Amino acid sequence: MKSILLHANQDAGLESRLQAALDLVRLVDGHLTCLHTTPYEAFITGDPFGGVYALPVVVDQLKRLEDEQRARLDGKLANEGVAWDWLQIDGPSVQAILDRSRLADLVVLSLAARDDDDDEPALSLAATVAIHSRAPVLAVPQATKGLDATGPAMVAWNGSPEVAHALRFALPMLRRASEVHVVTVTEDCHQFPATEGCRYLALHGVGAELHEWPRNNRSIGQALLDAAASLDARYIVMGAYGHSRLREAVLGGVTREMMRQSPVPLLLGH
Repeated sequence: MKSILLHANQDAGLESRLQAALDLVRLVDGHLTCLHTTPYEAFITGDPFGGVYALPVVVDQLKRLEDEQRARLDGKLANEGVAWDWLQIDGPSVQAILDRSRLADLVVLSLAARDDDDDEPALSLAATVAIHSRAPVLAVPQATKGLDATGPAMVAWNGSPEVAHALRFALPMLRRASEVHVVTVTEDCHQFPATEGCRYLALHGVGAELHEWPRNNRSIGQALLDAAASLDARYIVMGAYGHSRLREAVLGGVTREMMRQSPVPLLLGH
């Protein structure tokens, strides 16, 4: 895990995901790529004769905002002691991130603010990229101050291919965790036993403790969140999945609940 891709647009979650990305880059001695996107198509207008154009004043303003954001990041990263570069792409954020994630080891995005039902853009961006990218996504809550990747980690195991992918993706981080907890929720349907996940980790030199967590009339998502709090997990590894390929970014209920409510970063694999 060396190539870390950060969505560097200015928004409410930038500071938390930047700090998490820096923590991870230092941990793995990696390289940070700050990707800034400008969706010019949102500012293009048409005329009755079929022409399309963007007003020069709008283009100038967008360029100024790009330059200001680049200067802010330059100032923040100048003394961080990490290798990094800046990439500016014109176009929709989702497509730009998906394109650049092809050779990224990890994409760092933000979770929506907890309990904020109106913050769909952050949820939609993280969900869409997590489901369609070949790279794993580290989705960071806006209220966090970074990523403690050397503390306890939790794997939310349900036996799906998605969580198996996430487990493989997370190995470089799990090797550095002080404790690894593999948690299954009783009454959840397990296609593949959690003991196989623990065995896989053991083959890679990672000791893990297996827990069967009672559901106790809670949703599976809430049971997992309660388990993470009880185990003092600093981040959660889990699969990201939608209901079907036709309903691309429509998340399953557990994934959506975790992305809505988790107070710790989620490492999502699909």
